[in-house]
Parts: sequence; structure tokens; C-alpha cells
Amino acid sequence: MREITQLLSDVTGLTSGFIEHLLVTLAVLLGLWLLSNLILSIAFKREQDLRKRYMWRKFTNYIITVTGIILLFNIWFGGLRSVATFFGLLSAGLVLALREPLLNITGWLFIIWKRPFRIGDRIQIGSFAGDVIDIRLFQFSLNEINGWVDADQATGRVVHIPNLKAFTEPQANYNYGFPFIWNEVAVKITFESNWSRAKAILQEIVQRHAENLSESALKQVKNQSQQHLIFYEDFGPTIYIDVVENGIKLTMRYMCSLMRRRKSENAIWEDVLKAFATTEDIHFAYPATRFYKGEEGRSTL
Repeated sequence: MREITQLLSDVTGLTSGFIEHLLVTLAVLLGLWLLSNLILSIAFKREQDLRKRYMWRKFTNYIITVTGIILLFNIWFGGLRSVATFFGLLSAGLVLALREPLLNITGWLFIIWKRPFRIGDRIQIGSFAGDVIDIRLFQFSLNEINGWVDADQATGRVVHIPNLKAFTEPQANYNYGFPFIWNEVAVKITFESNWSRAKAILQEIVQRHAENLSESALKQVKNQSQQHLIFYEDFGPTIYIDVVENGIKLTMRYMCSLMRRRKSENAIWEDVLKAFATTEDIHFAYPATRFYKGEEGRSTL
């Protein structure tokens, strides 16, 4: 080795120490390249799934890269002869390279310990919403709702979300501490309509389709909600009235179970259409332009 080093030093004019470091560096890089190929060759023989092969390749590249950086640093700068120091740097490099998997494991521990959501809960995290169907070491899975589908119904896709998102993304739990949701259905009628009669009709309809709880069930829901500092004074349906640009808006606010939101809206709209069709002094509002004639001050559509 010394003869080769001295010979190359004489030919190139470089110092023998530099040549030695260069040769060791090439040997280390070659060894790491062979080790990487060996690991991937063994892994690819056992795994036929392309996605798992990709993960093996990515994981191996991380490990080989970090190990190579530490070894080369030791070769060129010295002072890292201590085995404890070497493995300390190796551990730090692994933590850096495996940052996301380690954060996912930490996120899993957080989910299991703090219980921001459980299997069966309906949640929204970031831009995804759905029912939690699985919680694993690195990720949790949602049966997706919304997307291109309206009213909180399933799209048919299963979304896998890394556990670290529990730290970085805001989360909404549909049934945390309160097993129902509040839903609203707004109906707009013209200014000329009999709004008081429309309100009475809507009150009767929403009363029919809202969640009707027995006294014992209502007490249980209140106690469960108050444990999480959620306070509701009234669980019954309500009609709110507002004047908007093109008419009078009557909003039905009512309580329903998670899975009945779209069904309840559908049933309410069917009854509203039937009731208003037989009522001559109630008309739906829609965008329109009014024209005023001369001195009469009367408007015509």
C-alpha cells in the first residue's frame, strides 16, 4: 500500500497522505456501492411488489448515504477514532435520515395515548375527511368522504395518512364528545310570500326529521358533552329568519346523526317541495331583475 501511495505521489506531485486518503475513499465508496447492491438484490428476490421494492431502495440509499458521509468525514478530518463517537454520529445520522419514520412512530404513540380520534370516528385532517378504519405504526387510514361526492358520503377511496400529520395538520372530529352533528337547510322565498306561514310549515317539517331523543338519552348526551366542556342549552330544531338580497331566507337548524345528514336533507326537501307546491302565497326566491313603471311606483318582474 505504501509503495503504491509513494509511486502515485511521485507521479502526481500530491502528498502521500492525500493519496492515501483518496485511495481509502475510493475503497469505501466501492464497498458501500457493493453493499447497497447486495442488500437490494436480496430484497428484490424476496419482494415482487414494486411499491415495497421502492421503499427498500429508498431506505437503503438513506442508510448507505449517511454511513458514507460519516466514514468519509472520519477519513479526511480524523479525530473520530473513538468507537463511541463513531456510533454516536452514526445514530445521529440515522435519526436525520429516518426523521419521517421516527415522527410517524411518535405520532402513533400520540394518537394511542391522547386519543384525538379512534377507529370508527369521522374526522377531517387537512384537506381529507373520512371514517377512521385503521391505525398503524406509520400511518392511519380513512374511508374517504366528500371529495367529488356531496353531503358527507363515501367516495370509495381509502386514504392513507402519515401519523406525523397528527402534529402538523389541524384535525376536526365529528363525534368527539358529542355523537351528533348540527345541520342546516336554507330555504329562500320571495318578499311577497307569506313568510310566517312558511316558517310554520318548515318548523313542522324539520321537527319531523330531526333527531328525537328520549329524556334519558338527552340527559346522557348532555353529560357526555359537558365532560368535554361542550355546552348546548337546546337540542331541538330551530328556524332562523334573515333578509337577503333576493328574498327572505329561512334556515332550518337541526340535530342529526353522522350517517343521516344527506338522507335527512333529502327527506326535508321532498316535504318542502310538496308543501310549497300546494300553498299559493309562498314562492321560492331566485335571482330576478325588477323594472319600475313611471309614477305608479309599482314593480313588475
